[in-house]
Amino acid sequence: MRIVLSLLMVIFLAMPLHAGTILVLGDSLSAAYGISQQQGWVTLLEKRLQDQGYAYSVINASSSGETTSGGLNRLPALLERHQPDWVLVELGGNDGLRGLPLPVISNNLSQLVELPLDAGAQVLLIGIRLPPNYGARYGDSFFELYADIADQYKVERVPFMLEGVALDWDLMQDDGIHPNAQAQPMILDTIWQHLEPLLR
Repeated sequence: MRIVLSLLMVIFLAMPLHAGTILVLGDSLSAAYGISQQQGWVTLLEKRLQDQGYAYSVINASSSGETTSGGLNRLPALLERHQPDWVLVELGGNDGLRGLPLPVISNNLSQLVELPLDAGAQVLLIGIRLPPNYGARYGDSFFELYADIADQYKVERVPFMLEGVALDWDLMQDDGIHPNAQAQPMILDTIWQHLEPLLR
């Protein structure tokens, strides 16, 4: 009997901490634009989860050029199909680059957070900054949208996913907008420090 209990204890301790699904809804910054999918931070996230004993599968529903409205159109079907435990929302950058009105972006981002919450999922909101040539008034207000929405819905936020990356040209592709393969582990580290405590 003791042997059986010992074996069961070994099996229990070897089991992953949790089993579930993480859905990443983003744009080119999460879709591994210009690099291989295996090099992107989302793929690196799934590997880190496995290495650390978290039995989450990661669904990357990111698409280059995606906007908040495009993501909002796709999200209901994604929620129904995958029934994720977590949704990582990384959208808004393309809206800002197009200079869309801030109330429109804010409304879309709010719905992108609210829909998963209503479906029983948890949300991590991933923020982004605009290049300085968009002006301080618009750029600062855009950046603050993420904090305001995170506060409103009481969800965790990554303030700036490209922290330590965006201003280092050695970590950027030639277009100056998209991070290269070398930057992807740094992006993951930035996101991980906000995500991992929530998964414990």
